[in-house]
Amino acid sequence: MSYCLGINTADGLVLASDSRTSAGADQVNTCQKMHQFVIPGDRVLVILTTGSLSLSQSIITLLRHDFDAGLGLAAVSSMYEAARVLGGMVRRISDLDRAALEKDNFRFNVHLVLGGQILGGPHELYMIYPQGNPLRSTPDSPFLQIGESKYGRPILDRGISHNSTNLYQAAKYALLSLDATMRSNATVGPPVDLLLYHRDTLQVSHYRRFYSHDVDLIEIHNAWEKAMRNAVHQLPDLSFDGGDVRSSDPCPDAAGWRELTAQG
Repeated sequence: MSYCLGINTADGLVLASDSRTSAGADQVNTCQKMHQFVIPGDRVLVILTTGSLSLSQSIITLLRHDFDAGLGLAAVSSMYEAARVLGGMVRRISDLDRAALEKDNFRFNVHLVLGGQILGGPHELYMIYPQGNPLRSTPDSPFLQIGESKYGRPILDRGISHNSTNLYQAAKYALLSLDATMRSNATVGPPVDLLLYHRDTLQVSHYRRFYSHDVDLIEIHNAWEKAMRNAVHQLPDLSFDGGDVRSSDPCPDAAGWRELTAQG
């Protein structure tokens, strides 16, 4: 299992991913899931991948081959066109591998997140489904997740705003979202890749990889858990009616219902 996410703010983009590809009792495998396609001053495209590692590697390999030849992602003039290039590549790999996978009862499973900016256009964030169709983030839905998303979503729902969350705050939310996921699911784990893209710069200037022993990652984890406990302790005390739950009526209208039943 994997977990990757992108956050779109007015200031730019935050993209983050874990690196765990499998986790068993005696073996943990890791592989980077963040891939950069950059022409400084012209375009910055960042792709996150989850799902079958063999499928995502095939997709990235062919995208890189075209990019280095000045084709594909190197030639498109908008982020939407870039998302369509990714979708077309997903379909191409589907044509090559889907039948063989499904013959042996393996699902064709690959999801992508694409974030970036191309000269002359806005910074944008897309998710590409296994069928190849893209979904764009909006100010009302400013983040996109792929993989094991349920554990890391609540903090994003509560905290992220496209207009009022700045880029560095969004980076903290991304790390906390990944931390919550890693805390609850052992199949998601470090190293964690974190990239910040400032709009209109057309270059990557903020990137960091956090390993499990990273001092800053540990400090953020500990500080967040301490802050949550303190917040719970400061909540108003609950009031209770008292009494023995076994002798209380489980339904406020139970007496009336019993009377109607008896009359019937």
